[in-house]
Amino acid sequence: MNNNYSACTSILVGRKATTDGSTLIGRNEDAKSAWPKRFIVHEHQKLAKQQKFISKDNNFQILLPKERLKYTATPEWTDKFGLFEEDGINEDGVAMSATESTYANNQVLGADSLVKNGIGEEAMVTVVLPYIKTAKEGVKRLGKIVSEYGASETNGILFSDCKEVWYFEIGSGHNWVAEKIPDDEYAVVANQMAIQNINFDDPINFQWSPNILEFVNQNKLNINRKGFNFREIFGTQDQSDTYYNTPRVWYGQRTFNPKIEQNPNSQQLPFSQKAEHLISVFDAQSFLSSHYQGTVFDPLGTGTKTEKTKFRPISLAKTQESHVLQLNGNLPQQIGDIHWLLMGVGAQSTYVPFFAGITDTPEEYQYPVGKDYDPKSAYWIYKLVGVLVDPHYLEFGEQLSNVQNQLVQSYIQIINETIQASDNLTGKELNKLADKQSNKAAIMAMDSFKKLASQFITQSTDFSPLNYHQDLNL
Repeated sequence: MNNNYSACTSILVGRKATTDGSTLIGRNEDAKSAWPKRFIVHEHQKLAKQQKFISKDNNFQILLPKERLKYTATPEWTDKFGLFEEDGINEDGVAMSATESTYANNQVLGADSLVKNGIGEEAMVTVVLPYIKTAKEGVKRLGKIVSEYGASETNGILFSDCKEVWYFEIGSGHNWVAEKIPDDEYAVVANQMAIQNINFDDPINFQWSPNILEFVNQNKLNINRKGFNFREIFGTQDQSDTYYNTPRVWYGQRTFNPKIEQNPNSQQLPFSQKAEHLISVFDAQSFLSSHYQGTVFDPLGTGTKTEKTKFRPISLAKTQESHVLQLNGNLPQQIGDIHWLLMGVGAQSTYVPFFAGITDTPEEYQYPVGKDYDPKSAYWIYKLVGVLVDPHYLEFGEQLSNVQNQLVQSYIQIINETIQASDNLTGKELNKLADKQSNKAAIMAMDSFKKLASQFITQSTDFSPLNYHQDLNL
């Protein structure tokens, strides 16, 4: 497999923890610094007979239901190594993001090893999202698949609808748990097992694989005398966690709970917390675009070289795309649900709002490029600005920030326009409105970044080492 699954960061926010009552799930898809993504819409389908899904990644196979709901997705530029559809919202208002790569310890994997042709990241959205009507149904469908077919990787998966947010973790070949995020709390996850204490008497807020208790007891895996802490039983607590993973969770919790003193290297950070203030969709986006700003660990800050390179930042060059899936049950699903999609590096790009009722995406987002630069691809339109900014942050950083801020203001205006225009509209009329307004936002974003790239290229001509500034007094 050509990708590596080592570097995602996720955020989940319950509806009573957000400013507008929406649920939020978001994630950075991090793998390679130049690996284009596309954004597409799969139409609703009714087939005469079941179709078999066969993974190009590891030959995982499963029969799929005859009816498939419409859904958005962000597949790779090539399906040679699998689809990797990663994130989307279906027509019944369910969102899914897969996956957050996690790691299990040797004792667990020795007792229940991963399955070579079990379900993996590349297949998950494709075989789950089009066939579920609630977030909890997503948990149950994926859980049944993992239990019966096995999993080829240990992963975390995000599910939401307009009422509930769930986080699902695969701990070994066939064992998994899932926890509903409390409505008034948020969670930040960064490449390690995150779910902690499981209440097996509370199936409303927890779900688990059928034989997980028996599995843990028979293999004597529980390190605690009391309780069942999934993270401590199945996860790892090594140097990678200390410097690569937990600091990102620490920074997220520092962002939303600044009064709580915590250690960035702590292995005991809570899975979820109640934020000091309500969280907006833009707060979630800012977190996923962050790099330890306001601390000595910021790679672009004023810390020492050691401090600036000590921890792995949240936004980094290997981000292919980032998304925040916002579901608002107070509005028609077609325009109340928004697939906020950012192509390229979070700190250097922009989250464009695509209303879930869209029936298509702009040509630039579908452009089937190779992995090399192509100006017709939306991925490269945004990525180019980041490449130009990288060597000249002092000169270009403020210009980039100004454009990003202006776009956010414009997106808010477009969303408000859309809500007002949706009065008395139904069905296909709402889909048409979603297409029009999403396309408007996307074209605005791409045009702004094309113009910005043009300006940066022009200004960069004066940065040549062969330049010479003559002393006018000579």
